[in-house]
Amino acid sequence: MTIYVDDMKAAFGGMVMCHMISDSEEELHQMADKLGISRSHHQAPPKHHSHYDIAQSKRALAIKLGAVQISQKALACMCMHRKLFARLGSPEEAVRWRMGNEAADEMTRGQTPDLFG
Repeated sequence: MTIYVDDMKAAFGGMVMCHMISDSEEELHQMADKLGISRSHHQAPPKHHSHYDIAQSKRALAIKLGAVQISQKALACMCMHRKLFARLGSPEEAVRWRMGNEAADEMTRGQTPDLFG
């Protein structure tokens, strides 16, 4: 399994935050433990996709510990993919899948899909 951190930079209480996800809850929690993040910060279904919001300093440490950097768009696609298929899929697979769905959605509405936007 792999830990992923996105490139989001959201201000929160004087910190700049991003997301951390994994297909494996166990691995996600293990990484949070290594980063010194309390389990109380875990966000989970049904209200959220399973993830942690982490500060940029923790993101840098997560990457040093092996986390893979992805875009915020890829993370969103992976979370949607997991919701339907019970697994994140790779960033590339999830984005390809979502772009295909967006193109199909646009075609059914009679619009030309923007496959490169």
